[in-house]
Amino acid sequence: MSQPTRILLSLIAGLLGGIALAAWTPSAADTAILLAQPVGTAWLNALQMTVVPLVVSLLVTGVAATAEAARAGRIAARAILMFVSLLFVSALAAALLTPLFLDLVPLPAEAGASLRAALTGAAPVAQAPPIGDLLAHIVPTNALAAATADAFLPLIIFTLIFAFALTRIDAERRRLLTTVFEALRETMLVVINWVLWLAPLGVFALALVVGARAGTAAFGALVHYVVTVSTVGIAVSLLGAIPLALLGARIGVARFARAALPAQAVAISTQSSLASLPAMLKGAGALGVPVSTAGLTLPIAVAIFRWTGPAMNLAVAIYVARWFGIALTPGTMAAAVVVAALTSLGSVSLPGQISFVSAIAPIAAVLGVPIAPLGLLVAVETIPDIFRTLGNVTMDLGAVATVSRLSHDPLPEDI
Repeated sequence: MSQPTRILLSLIAGLLGGIALAAWTPSAADTAILLAQPVGTAWLNALQMTVVPLVVSLLVTGVAATAEAARAGRIAARAILMFVSLLFVSALAAALLTPLFLDLVPLPAEAGASLRAALTGAAPVAQAPPIGDLLAHIVPTNALAAATADAFLPLIIFTLIFAFALTRIDAERRRLLTTVFEALRETMLVVINWVLWLAPLGVFALALVVGARAGTAAFGALVHYVVTVSTVGIAVSLLGAIPLALLGARIGVARFARAALPAQAVAISTQSSLASLPAMLKGAGALGVPVSTAGLTLPIAVAIFRWTGPAMNLAVAIYVARWFGIALTPGTMAAAVVVAALTSLGSVSLPGQISFVSAIAPIAAVLGVPIAPLGLLVAVETIPDIFRTLGNVTMDLGAVATVSRLSHDPLPEDI
């Protein structure tokens, strides 16, 4: 049985168990909550303890890899500039679309209230910091203090400054220090895999508490969440890929869809952009992208360009904010857009369960959103992650075809 399946089944079992206990023997449900809540909280804390070192190591190695790729020449530099710019567009799209979707199809008030009551005991609701405080402390006086306080925006600013400075030092020392951060990144990924191996226990405990306190409303709320976040992913994929194919690459939608289909099939089955790379290379060839261009730019795209990442990560944080009734100001939303784009730059091309909390926790911290719900939401990440990967590989092909045309590689036009 795959890890995502085990986690999902644990979620269902925990919810059903909590609902049954609350309905049949309320006293036993109270006892179960007292036992399960510390277990779930401990598992969630284990996930959170990996976030700061993983975010720092991913950003440093991501910037180093991006700078190294940019040295490969004009085409690589142009591709990187486009990829990074599009990450900010992705986050901005989510900031506009997610509140709109939640206004059109809101989470039922009763379900939201029940879930808030179920989870507030596990993690008190934070308050979004005022925009003045964000701007005043955007540059940390003490990077270690920012890390220990989970002040992610100043921590990210410091890390980016450090990473860009790293690209300016002697090559031998740069490689040495980059290797250290690569080792830190790989070590933290191992730790996350260990924590996720225990996820069935942690998710079961969290779900048992939610089921006992929230009842059947929990199921409806989780379905609403999956549909909302997946819809954001589908929307940004269509809004990104179609205009990019038509206007950027000058390729007809039907031809682009045919070329992308094999890579999309691999993406659905593996939920990994890296595993889809061979199919993407074939798809690029079908679009007329020269092998020299595709062979250079597609691996860069897989490494740093996850189009749906900023949008869907921000959508999760906005959804939890609505769930907990946290008002989001334009200033904090703007800061969250920046954090969503920057953290996506260094994220890994692996199934979403591995990087779910580390990618969303920094955004949640900027918005003042509690982390506790992420322990439940990671259990249903399999479905949104399919749309994440599907959108990523589709946009990779569109972006690479656009870079090829902008670099004056002749692409056959069919529009």
